[in-house]
Amino acid sequence: MTAFADRWGLAPDKYWLRGQLPQDKVVFDEEHGVWQVTGYPEVLAALNDSESFSADSTRLFDVDEEQAKLIKGDMAQMNGPEHIHMRRQVGRAFSPRAMEDLELRITGLGTELLDKLAGRERFDLLGDFIDDLSGILFSELLGTPAEHREMFKAVDQTMDADVQMSTVDSGGEEYFDSLLGPLLPLRDFLGDIIDERSKDPKDDLLSLMLEFRYLDGAPMARDEVINFAVAVLGAGHLTSPILIGNTMLCLESFPEQAAKVRADRGLVPGMFEEVMRYFTPATTTYRATETDVEIAGVGIPRDRMVSLQLGAANRDPRQFTDPDVFDVTRAPNQHLGYGRGAHYCIGAAMARVETRIVFNLVLDRFPQLRVDPDIAPVFFGSPEFTGVRSLAVRTT
Repeated sequence: MTAFADRWGLAPDKYWLRGQLPQDKVVFDEEHGVWQVTGYPEVLAALNDSESFSADSTRLFDVDEEQAKLIKGDMAQMNGPEHIHMRRQVGRAFSPRAMEDLELRITGLGTELLDKLAGRERFDLLGDFIDDLSGILFSELLGTPAEHREMFKAVDQTMDADVQMSTVDSGGEEYFDSLLGPLLPLRDFLGDIIDERSKDPKDDLLSLMLEFRYLDGAPMARDEVINFAVAVLGAGHLTSPILIGNTMLCLESFPEQAAKVRADRGLVPGMFEEVMRYFTPATTTYRATETDVEIAGVGIPRDRMVSLQLGAANRDPRQFTDPDVFDVTRAPNQHLGYGRGAHYCIGAAMARVETRIVFNLVLDRFPQLRVDPDIAPVFFGSPEFTGVRSLAVRTT
């Protein structure tokens, strides 16, 4: 069970990758003052109960005025009817028609970027190709100049912070500073574009966000539009690169599964769903209890931080047969990699379209593509993510 994790040098704290699920599905982590929930039905129940488990976890901390400006408007922290209302508005950018147009753009752009790699025996799959592809796509989606897509790398830095959520002492402040601090240059960049769009709207997401209204009809403040845009970037910009990188490691580790996919491309969509389960990129999400609750017979008081361990839940044998087996034909596969309930990842449809098309383009161009055995993959440092940030590959 440990072969996969040990082969790629994954951190010991990713215990579920080594088949080491805890006996108790709900436990209190005294060191960090956080309740840990690891079982599939327990995590699913919390995700589906937004009245008892609030996404607004920041309310448990003494957030100062400056920090509040960096959070308000973040859809990930919204709850109830307001959250549903805002999701419905941004959902216009991810409509089925928009996804059809996206397919054509990804195919054209992906082919163009792959042409630049022609003749190379090795390259960084993410740094030399997919990061650029995703960066350009999100530049076009938001309406920012593609040549400045490196600004989006600020999101990468938040995923590299080796900081654990904590309600003990000043742990919460340190945690939020590590997430919000690296985003300041990106916020300034987006703010300038938003100021331009307020005077001269375009057919892009930033212009659309300026039309958003809360349930009471009030428009979003400038800072809130920025936060909303950052949240969209955080949810979507890195999803495809990480998922494709993680997929390459799975296929390299399980050649018999790779052979199935190469022989039948119809398995590609299911393969990505299995990677989301087996090698879950975003392994943790947080909720704050709105009332005294009970999970798996364990009582959790009101106003407590709860860590929902998505990666561990995706290995629960009560939900998945042979959970430590990577199987591209697994069905059904109701994994929690994109979350569930009211906060189900709004960019999931875009990620599915992008990864499917990009993966097929890459295999068409490089049928023998494999992970370079001489250069170790580099992973993001956050304990809440398990994702590749750099992956050397060989074409022969």
